[in-house]
Amino acid sequence: MDTDADIDETDRQLLDALVADGRASARELATETGVATGTATKRLRDLEDAGVIEGYQAEVDYAAFGYEVTAIFRLKVDGSGLSDIVDELRSHGRTIGVYEVTGDADVIAIGKFTSTDEMNEAIKRLVTHENVRSASTSVVLDTVREYGHPPILTPE
Repeated sequence: MDTDADIDETDRQLLDALVADGRASARELATETGVATGTATKRLRDLEDAGVIEGYQAEVDYAAFGYEVTAIFRLKVDGSGLSDIVDELRSHGRTIGVYEVTGDADVIAIGKFTSTDEMNEAIKRLVTHENVRSASTSVVLDTVREYGHPPILTPE
């Protein structure tokens, strides 16, 4: 996010309304926030230009396409190899989240797989990577909440 972006209460309301319904039209967002449609359109464009809105995407039920297994990988990585591991995970077709973290692990990655066999292949690639010192995996038993969005706060 562009730290120079001036976000006021109207922008915050527009963003909250957009997050709640990503398919809402500018007119609907304007009605929701009590501004003119032209104002909503301009402010959204300004937020896009400032990098506050990074894009628009659909939230997909991956299970409907055969992705029945969600796994969380915790990796301890040699310091010099961190960028290689992060790049590899970022480009892996089954990875939906990659985070550099503090604590016991250096990287946490979340992946979606069609089967435990496919997941096991990914695990084997990770644990045998030259820069991975150790890895642990958790298989998600039940997805309680995914793709949650916290409320938009007005920066201080």
